[in-house]
Amino acid sequence: MAIQLNHISTFNSKHEKQPKPPLPTTKRRPTLQVNAVSSSNNARQLIQSQAIRAIQPKEAVAAINSDGFTLLDIRPVWETEKARVKGSLYVPLFIEDKDNSPLTLLKKWVHFGYIGLWTGQYLTTMNPDFLLRVEEVVPDKDSKLLVACGEGLRSIMAATKLYEGGYKNLGWLAGGFNRSGDEDFPEVEGTEKLQYATIGGASYYFLQLLIFLQSVGKSN
Repeated sequence: MAIQLNHISTFNSKHEKQPKPPLPTTKRRPTLQVNAVSSSNNARQLIQSQAIRAIQPKEAVAAINSDGFTLLDIRPVWETEKARVKGSLYVPLFIEDKDNSPLTLLKKWVHFGYIGLWTGQYLTTMNPDFLLRVEEVVPDKDSKLLVACGEGLRSIMAATKLYEGGYKNLGWLAGGFNRSGDEDFPEVEGTEKLQYATIGGASYYFLQLLIFLQSVGKSN
């Protein structure tokens, strides 16, 4: 009987199901995406907690004149050349990517085909000296800064970086200059309206056509 039991035991051990090999793990998403999500969450928390004050364009002049805020424009240079608020400070968060490596040239070609041709925007990269340049322009970190861009996305990123860099009296121009009216910033320098400064490329000519048709409609 023992021999039979041993025989059965040996048989079972040979036919036991072998453990399945582990499934291949999926590749992690790039760290850049994780950092972007984290930055977005931080910005939202800072706004909700009012650590960064959201200021509407129609309230901006009062915040500057009465509350002591200084307007910090962080748009790329080609946007500020079209229109800028007189007396504002300027430090770009993004700068033109002038790297000419094969990979970057490919990115520029794709960017131009999908975005640049329509909007006139260049391929940009994060300004590595952004915080340093702000510290040079505004060394007192107790200063009140109203951070602004075209649509409000880049400026909330900039405000978050400034907050993490020690600036605690920050405002954010909610919605950016694009949501401003003609009377919100009375002293504007440049060739375009402030709310149109982000528009370029082929879309600029469509805008001009639309403005012309609106003016014809009003005259009739």
